[in-house]
Amino acid sequence: MGVYEELIERGLIAQVTNEDEIRKMVNEGKAKFYIGFDCTADSLTAGHFMALTLMKRLQDAGNKPIALIGGGTTMIGDPSGRTDMRKMLTREDIDHNAECFKKQMERFIEFGEDKAIMVNNADWLLDLNYVEVLREVGACFSVNNMLRAECYKQRMEKGLSFFEFNYMIMQSYDFYYLFQHYDCNMQFGGDDQWSNMLGGTELIRKKLGKDAHAMTITLLTDSNGKKMGKTAGNAVWLDPKKTSPYDFYQYWRNVDDADVLKCIRMLTFLPMEEIRKMDAWEGSQLNTAKEILAYELTKLVHGEEEAQKAQNAARALFAGGSDDSNMPQTIIEDSDLENGEITVLSMMIKSDMIKSNGEGRRLIQQGGVSVNGEKITDVFYAVTADMLAEGVVVKKGKKIFRKFVK
Repeated sequence: MGVYEELIERGLIAQVTNEDEIRKMVNEGKAKFYIGFDCTADSLTAGHFMALTLMKRLQDAGNKPIALIGGGTTMIGDPSGRTDMRKMLTREDIDHNAECFKKQMERFIEFGEDKAIMVNNADWLLDLNYVEVLREVGACFSVNNMLRAECYKQRMEKGLSFFEFNYMIMQSYDFYYLFQHYDCNMQFGGDDQWSNMLGGTELIRKKLGKDAHAMTITLLTDSNGKKMGKTAGNAVWLDPKKTSPYDFYQYWRNVDDADVLKCIRMLTFLPMEEIRKMDAWEGSQLNTAKEILAYELTKLVHGEEEAQKAQNAARALFAGGSDDSNMPQTIIEDSDLENGEITVLSMMIKSDMIKSNGEGRRLIQQGGVSVNGEKITDVFYAVTADMLAEGVVVKKGKKIFRKFVK
């Protein structure tokens, strides 16, 4: 089986521009492709995970990845899938986020001479002359076609700024530039990017009279059709300071039964012959599959040692054990205490277990919060400094634990 056929079996490919040619290039290791990452935060998320693993799969098959850091496009912001305009970031924030991205990508992609390269579109987009862009590129785009693009449809209902309307042109220009200066012959992205990607291939054809190729990967969604990589409204980060290895493990350990085998196919590097055997799994076997998924992905992002720690901690806690040595911890400072105490509500806010006091009060009143194994129903329940010195374990719902210490 060629790598292209494996991508199909894993459910990764959504659309391509010329399948026969793309299949041949990918299987022969002749694709020099790029995937773009806009720097909207200081960490990549689980939402970027599929793109990173795809780059690794293709690089392992001899193809050459170009990791495009969107230092320029981030200054505009992609309107795809959004109902409002993204927050404008400063150049300093974007540069900082780009550096964070680079460090995390190096865990997946091998950079170096004749291997993968990393580029930043700020290096060419920020120096463009507006009138020259209009003359050179703008004439190649039909406004009518742009307005029909899926990436704009949702925003048109509430208002799409001209500022964001330029995003498609900027992304298309990236492919045009990379094609000319880096011999990039293919672009990959999520299937919500299809219109933007076609813009790039069309620009190359019109301006240079040459063919380029585009392939979108299927966006990973949960059984309710929502994009995975976020939980309770919060991103699941790859940076261990923002999402601990234990919490990262638990996120994947808790995916729905309907999604676990799909995630294993798309995201892990387990051999397909091993995954095919799991297709018949049901009942308790799906819990085993979830452990496999969580362990494999945590190992990829945080290393084998952290993955083992997270798995040991999860197994101990769910088996009713007392080993909390690898549980995520939050330190309570003296300044957090009032008269030597702190409410559980305040502890949960401090640790991001909840996003508001209202959410916390509802959870407590509904019996969804436990302290050291005992359910609490008093929203003013507080723990003392002496208790914190011993360590206090707060459980939210059935699966989220955190230890608080002083």
